[in-house]
Amino acid sequence: MNDPVLVINCGSSSIKYALVPADPGQPRLTGLVERVGEHDARLLGHDSRGERFERALADAGHVEALEAILDGLEGHRPVAVGHRVVHGGEHFTRAALLDDAVVAAIEQTAALAPLHNPANLQGVAATRQLFPELPQVAVFDTAFHQSLPARAYRYALPEALYRDHGIRRYGFHGTSHAYVSARADALSSLEGGNWLTAHLGNGCSTAAVREGRSLDTSMGLTPLEGLVMGTRSGDVDPGLHAHLGRQLSWTLERIDEVLNRGSGLLGLSGLSHDMRELESAAEAGHAGARLAIEVFCYRIAKSLAGLSCALPRLDGIVFTGGIGENSSLVRGKVVDHLPHFGLGLDRKANAATVGGREGRIDGRHPAAPRLWVIPTDEEGRIAEETRQLLGAATR
Repeated sequence: MNDPVLVINCGSSSIKYALVPADPGQPRLTGLVERVGEHDARLLGHDSRGERFERALADAGHVEALEAILDGLEGHRPVAVGHRVVHGGEHFTRAALLDDAVVAAIEQTAALAPLHNPANLQGVAATRQLFPELPQVAVFDTAFHQSLPARAYRYALPEALYRDHGIRRYGFHGTSHAYVSARADALSSLEGGNWLTAHLGNGCSTAAVREGRSLDTSMGLTPLEGLVMGTRSGDVDPGLHAHLGRQLSWTLERIDEVLNRGSGLLGLSGLSHDMRELESAAEAGHAGARLAIEVFCYRIAKSLAGLSCALPRLDGIVFTGGIGENSSLVRGKVVDHLPHFGLGLDRKANAATVGGREGRIDGRHPAAPRLWVIPTDEEGRIAEETRQLLGAATR
């Protein structure tokens, strides 16, 4: 398949899209519909010349929003649609061609991702209505991590909770971890390297990847487990829920809201979830911002050190995501917390590798693990998996 794939990432109130051509040298058409269903809904996009455009879409629902996206594709007609679906449970270990049975299976996993899967399915329903003749593929955040061994994905809970209810560690950001680890293999001329990958953005996760397979990761049953994130707490004492219920009479709904939307960098700093603002504030002496950055970086290093147990050797660490790609401060602090790994950070290269630049930031000692900054390309990975699946289906 050489024609463009339309990649859709549908949320409850937003739709991100990218028209991804098979030729990586050709420009992508990208954009976002925000505030879907509200009076001030709008489409923000970039055309083939990279120029920004905006269009008001008052009260547009998902179908109307996707119609507007189609109008913004400059006459280019996709040959397939690839959907990001957050949770595939144990059912999906790879991308799947969307039909009624697959949609029903995704609906069954909605309890595991109540904020994500129903919204993803809204996008699926809308695009199937608009493009009934086009093949549509679901690419799952969790699929890449289905290679985890039982020792990594099982919780120490009664067997029945796993057997009957699917309570286990699933992991997320799979398309990002898959892309950057494969890219690190190519850049390092390794056939199946042993990498620790750190996807650091508003949502954050780490993974241990060997020979293109995920062996462990920081997120678990939900995206709340693991690292400190923009507004998510990451790991806390499991007894915290009962403690807050007993001592403060908080409901489970309130606890869930605080842990997911009022914690993380925002909660620690009392200022912002945006690392750029926190770095500026910390430099100006804001104690909360300094604390948030220190906890954030320490927890990343702690996670990477723990995940190294899954690898027979360490070929290197890959930083990606909005923070991982742009914060030389965070990368430097994380590396400083891992002196026993023999990492050698090139401070000048680290400072220069920002703004979407791909680069190696270690001192290039032949015996030391490599340190890479690799901008992620989740849309490209989704388009690639869509093409691979449909290509295999036609052979």
